[in-house]
Amino acid sequence: MTEPSVLRWEPDVEADPATLTYTFGGVAPVASIRPGNVLSTWTMDCFGGRVKSTSDMASNVCDPRMLNPQSGPFYVEGAAPGDTLAVHFVSITPREAWGVSSTVPFFGSLTATPITAMLHGPLLERTWIYEIDLAESVVRYVAADTPFTASLPLDPMHGTVGVAPALGEVRSSLAPGDWGGNMDTPEMRAGVTCYLGVNVEGALLSLGDGHARQGEGETCGVAVECAMDTVAIVDVVKGSHVAWPRIESDEYLMTTGSARPLEDAFRISHQQMVLWVAELTGMSVIDSYQLVSQAALTPIANVVDTNYTVVCKFPKVLLRGAVAMGGMHDRMRKAARQWRA
Repeated sequence: MTEPSVLRWEPDVEADPATLTYTFGGVAPVASIRPGNVLSTWTMDCFGGRVKSTSDMASNVCDPRMLNPQSGPFYVEGAAPGDTLAVHFVSITPREAWGVSSTVPFFGSLTATPITAMLHGPLLERTWIYEIDLAESVVRYVAADTPFTASLPLDPMHGTVGVAPALGEVRSSLAPGDWGGNMDTPEMRAGVTCYLGVNVEGALLSLGDGHARQGEGETCGVAVECAMDTVAIVDVVKGSHVAWPRIESDEYLMTTGSARPLEDAFRISHQQMVLWVAELTGMSVIDSYQLVSQAALTPIANVVDTNYTVVCKFPKVLLRGAVAMGGMHDRMRKAARQWRA
């Protein structure tokens, strides 16, 4: 097997923030990559590195129009509408020894927001700095008002992974949808393969919003945000288009849905899993519906973004050997092992 070539691309930290990428769609590609090759890049944190201490408040140091800067977009050669892009995360590693979280005025699941309008004022804005200890594989929480501390497991992930939307749309990197985007699911970790339906020539893959860890739901709206070093293998499943982003790990198939209200996000993710299991097993849709109803897990990815995201997880062991996406995940796992060797 020929060793894949590597595309190395880094954001320009000295660039005017206004020149960075904050959308999916509407931006020219920064580089091209061939299917089967390796992408090695790093991504800025969601604040673009502007929140560095507990005295930095996001509302003071950040322009709200310039959040979630993306690395990319990357033009994938040969990817065309009707195909599916496969992105296998070989490694996702915090770039610095620290991460940041915060509360942001009128943002989060337990406060008034512009969409959920209330008469009360904003919650207290605060910033927390977390130590990231790669050797111990933990992130260290320090309370702002008391001496309380806690060590939390390091679980790096990407909040945003996506392609250009259909119909020439341009969507904010703060929003999730059928193109991917700001899904904020902790399932987007190293070792998984993400499948995204291709809507435009070259797909225009972008990624960012690195989290050293995040609880399911991202309740306050901000995870342990950090710059991230990422290595991924990119490939194309020709002639097959997924309607919504899918994720495959060694143990699970996962489907996503992003919408408001939350139950519609749930419905999309489970509808997509029912259809996928029916396709893979040859069962009728109604039989698949029954099986998924009894076997699915349903982690909530986010309840804070423009749209909420829900994930449906189905154990692969129940598929009796049926292989998803033509075995793409297993092939990419093998390629990742060979590349790392």
